[in-house]
Amino acid sequence: MKRNLFENAREAVNRFTQNRGEGRQAPANQEDMQAAKQAIQSAYSQCSQQEKQQLQQLEQELESHHNNLR
Repeated sequence: MKRNLFENAREAVNRFTQNRGEGRQAPANQEDMQAAKQAIQSAYSQCSQQEKQQLQQLEQELESHHNNLR
């Protein structure tokens, strides 16, 4: 199950960043960002130390992308 939570977090961040970039018209959506953050937090509870480092990178990517869209 931990693999699913980790993959869900990665996919949620990818959806947020990819749907908001590459010339797409969709505006930054606070709900999408919150969903990605929640997926990351859920994954923290059941992941390895290496995965935690990757989750931290995903959080930074999410925040950076969100800040660039403001």
